Amino acid sequence: MTSTLGAAKQHIALFDLDHTLIPIDSDYEWGEFTIALGWCDGHEFKRRNAEFFAHYQAGTLDIHDYVRFATQAIREQGATNSVAAHARFMREIVQKGIKDSALALVRRHQAAGDETVIVTATNEFVTRPIAEAFGVAELIAVELERDAGGWPTGEIRGTPSFREGKVARVQQWLADRGLDWDTVESTFYSDSMNDLPLLEKVTHPVATNPDDRLRAVATERGWRILELF
Repeated sequence: MTSTLGAAKQHIALFDLDHTLIPIDSDYEWGEFTIALGWCDGHEFKRRNAEFFAHYQAGTLDIHDYVRFATQAIREQGATNSVAAHARFMREIVQKGIKDSALALVRRHQAAGDETVIVTATNEFVTRPIAEAFGVAELIAVELERDAGGWPTGEIRGTPSFREGKVARVQQWLADRGLDWDTVESTFYSDSMNDLPLLEKVTHPVATNPDDRLRAVATERGWRILELF
């Protein structure tokens, strides 16, 4: 029988996106962008968005309700208008928020041979082009149900990558590759207390630009704290 004792583990680098790799909330900024385009009532959108954000900060967000709200504009506008608008959003908003320090962090892991994965609670429509801008092919985001024409319905497909759902989604991603938590050495970068379940699961948790609550936890537990920007 061949022993695998001492076999080198595959290294996995997991990154939250908003306020971790980029200094903005991509979902929020996309909403603001659609207001500027005249796609929704600005006053009502801001009111509801503020309510959802307060729930997010408190850890009480209903992710299904939020995704219905966040995808309403693209569902009404359709694919052609929405894809063209997102390309503008990338040029005018997101690219300006991609810092050299964040790109360098991702590149260091890639140069070391690590598998890099962005794990975000923001939906795939908003985040796929951002992951591509970082050169990260593997994206675990909130997946959207599609209609017969392939366009989002407003519902979530499968487990949303939010709070404990991030652990479940990463675990499934590992299983699909014949891996598990014991066969990889994993690092996770995040700014948010909402990501505590995944930070507790990985080999190397890194509180990155952490909010006050996560900073306190990281300090207490001796986790690495990284100020990326």
